[in-house]
Amino acid sequence: MAPARSAALEVLRAVRRGVLADRAFERCVDSLAEADRRLTQELAYGVLRLRGRLDYLLAPLVEGGLGRLDSDVIDILRLGAYQLVELDRVPAYAAVSDSVELAKASAGRGVGSLTNAVLRRVNRQYADALRFPGRESDPVGYLSTWGSHPRWLVERWLARAPLDEVEQLVEYNNTRPAVHLSVVDRPEEALRRLRGAGIRADPVPQAPNSLRIDSSELRRALGLVRAIVQDPGAAAVLEYMALDPGGRVVDLCAAPGGKAALLAARGHQVLAFDVAAPRLARILETRSRLGLSQLHVARADSTRPPLSGAEVLLLDAPCTGTGTLARHPDGRWRLEVGDLESLTGLQQRLLEAAAKALAPGGLLVYATCSLEPEENEGQVEAFLNRHVDFGLEAPAGGRLSTDFIGAEGELRILPQRHGMDGTYAARLRHRLG
Repeated sequence: MAPARSAALEVLRAVRRGVLADRAFERCVDSLAEADRRLTQELAYGVLRLRGRLDYLLAPLVEGGLGRLDSDVIDILRLGAYQLVELDRVPAYAAVSDSVELAKASAGRGVGSLTNAVLRRVNRQYADALRFPGRESDPVGYLSTWGSHPRWLVERWLARAPLDEVEQLVEYNNTRPAVHLSVVDRPEEALRRLRGAGIRADPVPQAPNSLRIDSSELRRALGLVRAIVQDPGAAAVLEYMALDPGGRVVDLCAAPGGKAALLAARGHQVLAFDVAAPRLARILETRSRLGLSQLHVARADSTRPPLSGAEVLLLDAPCTGTGTLARHPDGRWRLEVGDLESLTGLQQRLLEAAAKALAPGGLLVYATCSLEPEENEGQVEAFLNRHVDFGLEAPAGGRLSTDFIGAEGELRILPQRHGMDGTYAARLRHRLG
C-alpha cells in the first residue's frame, strides 16, 4: 500500500476530529519522502476541496447512500474517486487496489469488497455522464454539488451577488493556491538569493514584499531568506495600515503572528496578545527564527486587554474565514450556520475593548479574512454608530492599488477578482475633541 494514501486518510481522520488541515498534514507526513508528501497533500486537500462533488458521484453507487457507511469508509471512497476522476497520473488499478487495502485495514474484508465494487464503476465516462443539477435551473444545487460548497453558504452568496460572480468564487476556492512569502528584508535581494539557489521565485504584482514560490521548495526557501509564509491578501493589511516608521503597535489577536512579525521587522515596537498558549508558542517560534527583538508577546484575553493609551491597535478579528477557503478547504465543511452569529458577537466585544484601550486620537485597524458583510462593513457601520467620536479614515495614497480600496476608504480584496485571499480592513481613527 502506498504510504501517501494511508497518510492522506490519516489527515482526513484528523480533520474530522477538529484538527485544522494544515496542522494535520504536517503531523502525518513528517517521516515521508518528498514525493509522498506531495501526493499526500494532493489527495487530502483534493478530497477536502471536492468533497461535495465526489459525494454526488459516489452516492448513487452505494445502496442506501453514503450516510450508512462508517466515516473512514466514506473518506476511502472519496480518496479513490478523486484519483480516478481528477488525477491523470494515477493508474486506475493502483487507485482501486490501494483503496481496497485501506478499507480492509479499517473495517474488514466485507468493506473491502464494497469499496472494490463501487470504485470499479467510477471513471471519467461515468462522471461525465452523471447529470449534476443545472447551472441555470438550479444554481444552488449546481454550486453545492459540482462546485462542492455547503448549500447554506452558496445560498448566502447568491442572495447578494450574481451567479457568474459566485461561480467564479467557487471555482477559485477549488483551485490549489500558490505559496507566497512575505519577505522581511529587501525583496529584490531575496529574489536574487532564491533564484541563485535554483528556486523558482516570482514577484507578485500589487504586493511589493511578496514572492511566489513552488510549494516543494518552501523549506529550502525559508532557510535562505528571512520571510514568513503569508498570502498577499493578508500582507496588504500592513500596507493599508500606512504607519510611519517606528512607533508602538498593539496586535490584539496576533496568532499565528505573521502581521506582528512583519510590523516588528519594519521597526515598530510590537506587543502581540493572544489568549491561547499554543498559539503564542507559534509567535515565539517566528520571533526566534527571524531574530525580532522588537516583538513582545503576552498571553491575554483581548476582550479585556491589560493596557490603555495605545496609539495604534490592530484587531485582526476571529472570523468565518470565508475569504480563505481555497487555502483552507476544510473550513467550508467546518463552518455552521450559527457560527456567524457567535463570531459577530465576539467581534463586537473585541471592538468595544479595543476602543477603550486606544489613546485619544489613536488609530484602530479592524481586519478580517471574511467575505461576509455582517463581519465587515456591517460590523464597522455598527461600531461607528455606537462611537460618534470615531471616523473611517482612508490610508495615504500610493501604498496600495486603488483597486483594493473601497468607496469609503476600506480595504476590500476579493479572491475571484484579485487572485488572493479575501481580506477586509477598516482604519478607525479616534477624533479629538
